Amino acid sequence: MTIQEAQNQVDKWIQTVGVRYFGELTNMVLLTEEVGELARIIARTYGEQSFKKSDLDKNLADEMADILWVLICLANQTGVDLTDAFQKNMEKKTIRDFDRHKNNEKLKNNKEL
Repeated sequence: MTIQEAQNQVDKWIQTVGVRYFGELTNMVLLTEEVGELARIIARTYGEQSFKKSDLDKNLADEMADILWVLICLANQTGVDLTDAFQKNMEKKTIRDFDRHKNNEKLKNNKEL
């Protein structure tokens, strides 16, 4: 599935099942909430915190998909073509960071900062 196809699929779902998009501010809050849920799983899986019983049913991939869903909703309702935006962002990063990371001693000497 392409990014554009994902944007179209979310829009179709919103129009047929979801009734309407939540407002942009509500979706921004939901995006923040979903990122927090992902952070909680990452902290417990890769960090020092242990899982609580309430965390055990959480799924890393599902939380990432939730983030993508809300991000696509925000893009759709604000008129952002994510394919175009992503391509431009990759070009920007490639030009800006062409030698930056290769010359970063911290990245050469450490697997994890």
